[in-house]
Amino acid sequence: MAAHASAPTRVSVETVKTTVRSRAPASITALPTLEERLPKKDYFVERDGKVFAGTHLLIDFWNATKLDDPEYIEKALRKAVNAAGATLLHIHLHHFTPNGGVSGVAVLAESHISLHTWPERNFAAFDIFMCGACDPYKAMPALRAAFKPERVELQEEKRGLVD
Repeated sequence: MAAHASAPTRVSVETVKTTVRSRAPASITALPTLEERLPKKDYFVERDGKVFAGTHLLIDFWNATKLDDPEYIEKALRKAVNAAGATLLHIHLHHFTPNGGVSGVAVLAESHISLHTWPERNFAAFDIFMCGACDPYKAMPALRAAFKPERVELQEEKRGLVD
């Protein structure tokens, strides 16, 4: 018996074209994100039957100390921000020469605390504006402890008062 070798089988390879049809709608409406579906937080304050953006304190310190030291002032501002329950974003201070005065701001998520000092007159002007649950009055003891003024003058404004 003779062995028969089988002949190779020929396979035809054809290119198959696939057609993909897109059936996208004429307009697509995106679903709102979770953030868009949640109610927006309103940082206006409601107190004593009034609705307003926030409390703005204008504070003058007379016969105050340590008004020419930017590092000391920065530490005092940080303590005041924490005492008020605010969120510090940034502090920027500028030290003037030759008199040594300092101007600056603690930028808060809830607004700001700014100051301008005149060490040659032992005077400092503070501006504290806060919205939301923060209490600018709670910053006062920290500032008083830091600068030890003999006299304090205070004015309050309710900003953004809703009729």
